[in-house]
Amino acid sequence: MKTQTRALFACLIFSLFFYKSFSQTVTLTGKINNGDNNEPVPAASVLIKGSTGGTYTDNHGNFKLSVHQSFPVTIIISSVGFETKEFLVESASSPISVDLKSASVVGTEVVVSATRSQIRSLESPVSIERMSSSYIREVAAPSFYDAIANLKGVDVVTSSILFKTMGTRGFNGSGNLRMNQLVDGMDNQAPGLNFAVGNIVGLNELDVDNVELLPGASSALYGSGGMTGTILMTSKDPYKYQGFSAIVKQGVNHISDPSMGAAPYYDWMARYAQAFNKFAFRISADYIQARDWTATNYSNYSPYQGTPIAGNRSLPDYNGVNVYGDESSFFTVYNGLESAAAQYDAAGDHTTAAQLRGIASLTPKNSGVTRTGYNENTLTDYKAYNLKVSAGLFYKVSDNTTVSLTGNFGSTNTIYTGTDRFNLQNTKIGQYKAEVTGKNFYARAYTTQENAGNSYDMVATSTLINESYSPTATVWAPTYIGTYAQAFGAALGAGQTPAQAYVTASAAARANADKNRYQPGTAAFNNSLDSLKKLAIPAGGKFNDQSNLYVVEGMYNFSDLIKWADISVGASSREYVLNSHGTIFADTAGVININETGAFAQIQKGFFDNFLKITLAGRYDKNSNFKGRFTPRVTAVYEVAKDNFIRASYQTAYRFPSTQNQYINLQTGSARLIGGLPQFISFYGLTSDTYDTASLGNFARTGVPPTQYQFKEFKPETVASWELGYKGLIANKLFIDVYGFYAQYTNFIGLTVLVKNPLTQGQNALNTFGIYTNSSNKVNTVGAGIGLQYSLPKGFFARGNLAYNDLSNNDANVLTQFNTPKIKYNISVGNYTIKKVFGFNITYRWQDSYVYESSFISGTTPSFGALDAQISMKLPKLQNSMIKIGASNLLNKYYTDAIGNSQVGGLYYVSIGYNVF
Repeated sequence: MKTQTRALFACLIFSLFFYKSFSQTVTLTGKINNGDNNEPVPAASVLIKGSTGGTYTDNHGNFKLSVHQSFPVTIIISSVGFETKEFLVESASSPISVDLKSASVVGTEVVVSATRSQIRSLESPVSIERMSSSYIREVAAPSFYDAIANLKGVDVVTSSILFKTMGTRGFNGSGNLRMNQLVDGMDNQAPGLNFAVGNIVGLNELDVDNVELLPGASSALYGSGGMTGTILMTSKDPYKYQGFSAIVKQGVNHISDPSMGAAPYYDWMARYAQAFNKFAFRISADYIQARDWTATNYSNYSPYQGTPIAGNRSLPDYNGVNVYGDESSFFTVYNGLESAAAQYDAAGDHTTAAQLRGIASLTPKNSGVTRTGYNENTLTDYKAYNLKVSAGLFYKVSDNTTVSLTGNFGSTNTIYTGTDRFNLQNTKIGQYKAEVTGKNFYARAYTTQENAGNSYDMVATSTLINESYSPTATVWAPTYIGTYAQAFGAALGAGQTPAQAYVTASAAARANADKNRYQPGTAAFNNSLDSLKKLAIPAGGKFNDQSNLYVVEGMYNFSDLIKWADISVGASSREYVLNSHGTIFADTAGVININETGAFAQIQKGFFDNFLKITLAGRYDKNSNFKGRFTPRVTAVYEVAKDNFIRASYQTAYRFPSTQNQYINLQTGSARLIGGLPQFISFYGLTSDTYDTASLGNFARTGVPPTQYQFKEFKPETVASWELGYKGLIANKLFIDVYGFYAQYTNFIGLTVLVKNPLTQGQNALNTFGIYTNSSNKVNTVGAGIGLQYSLPKGFFARGNLAYNDLSNNDANVLTQFNTPKIKYNISVGNYTIKKVFGFNITYRWQDSYVYESSFISGTTPSFGALDAQISMKLPKLQNSMIKIGASNLLNKYYTDAIGNSQVGGLYYVSIGYNVF
């Protein structure tokens, strides 16, 4: 028996050796062409049917594929925009040639984010928008990130040319805490801010494979923060997209801008990727340089009324929107005169005291005085740049498993609107990831490292410039009061009425108090600005933030093990390390750690031959400062006819209070912002003689005494959302996507403004606190939208979308910051295949006026419309190059999409791309 066993084993070894020795690996070569115009199809997938072997075509449509089995074999060829084709290959003796037939791609694109598994966009159980690399290549926008604004229901807030914040379904702002943004699975937020900083760190146009947008609640799959949506950006696979490509884009902005002459715009980018059998790498870089959009709103803002009002610097209490250092009335003339009279009485000079009281009796009691501020354009040179570098190393352990090390780095100068206007100078953010991905799983660990560089708060800096030449309490205010008293008496003696004398005396008082003021452009002003912007808050304006984020997460899909349903599970843990050195957070004693850990599970099941698909998902998360939260999700999609689907969903989402919601401790020009945790309330003594501004406003109007503010437990915010939608492709020409939703927020987190001891001290920046609290109301939002695209003859198309959003039952005591127009729409027409090489795209976008609220400023943002256009010419014989000429805001009608932010004009550009299609 042993002899037989040894013989069989020897035969098996010999057979394996014989197979390895005499079974040859054959290389199959060929070319994939577009059947319509005979042009090569790059990045097409070529797979061997029944095996895991496969490859991609190169930039010329050529491919090489190793075949480890006997012929004949069937290969499967697929590419976006073409019908998938199976092709029988009899032998590898000569190269093969395969033509692909064009297919409508609208609605048929494969998306992942809706369910964390691959499905057609038409079959998504929730609303989803997608931009492919080909869409991005032709869209009328300066960058792919700008192009997101053209997707259905997207709101944009433009702090500056490089800092744009995307949002959907309400609650947008300069920094969106309710919208997740992921780049290759990495949360793109800056840890110290808790929101994405535009596209300052991430991908460039050459490196983007696709962008997916999930409007609405998405926490069940993507964790805290996905209250109103999630943006997912995916980079190109280096095994699929190889070679060198580049784009040089040159342009100009500030045409007919009264605040600045025309300025050049540069955007240069390059990408190189190469694969060597199992190993691959990619590297890309992008450098943008421009003069930033300017903020030049000099209307008079009333923090008490929460809106701009009539008036200019001739008013004693003028507070210009984009004028800084004039935010707070530190004293009133009336109280100053009464205080001076009391001092003279104490010194025995009752005559002067009586004269001062007489002047005070003729002076308005609400005679607040602000310092003379500085326009924003005196505090920054508006030089903007953004350098992005992305790189990765990849190794295929097997056909389905890849190990990778990747990193994204970004550095920038630009302007951000938060509690104040911040000048970001040499701000750096790096994201570094190690990941293993397989057919049914991934495991990754990554970190986000943030360094604010030389960034500074322009409002705080200008306030300190004023204090440096003339301290308000000891010099400026006494000089003002003394001069006012003399000038008021002289004006009365000259026959002016008390009202006229008030105006005359106020002007004289300011002129005398400002006699040593540092004038913009002088050496004294420049020296003071340079000095103070380098000193950390509170001594200067610099915010010194080096906060970090560390994340580990993974997911597994059981599709190979469980056949009756599609089941996925996942888990994640993240650690925030806040380190602002006391300039933003209450971290003067050392870093602050916040941990969030969670897990999710999802099951998908098809019924009635998959005409009905139901998905159940749930996620549980715990924050170190708050109780755990469970968020369920139920979706259903029903195929009513071929390529026509009705979807319904119930989704929940949550967000733990952000790092700033919890731990901010920042003095601004008008108030001190503090976190909502109990320790801040006790530290600042806000449990007594503290009132909210709504109660104080009612007291001012009616005389009814204000009531002490009552604090409640600070809790995470949750939302429940119901949505019904339809998506269909009719006659392979008309694509329709329509939806309606209703959402209800519980424990809505907003900003409440409180004043300590207002009845004895009035209201100023030092006794006013902005604290994050939960609304006692259930805040409701409702919305609907429709998207249409029609394919016209000869490659022409027309598309458009319209969105409606509204808010109800908001709490008057809490700043909800809904910040969304009720109506907005986009209309586009285009053709990318004229004479096979020419293309164009024209887009008109419009949004209604709306009330914008923030801790910086609130007020009405006017409606506006903008026309974007682009024409292109392909140069296929010049290594698939392309020339484009385009404009954003072609008609150069300057607009602001959020009050207090930059004025956006026309940006005109021409670009040439090498190896881009």
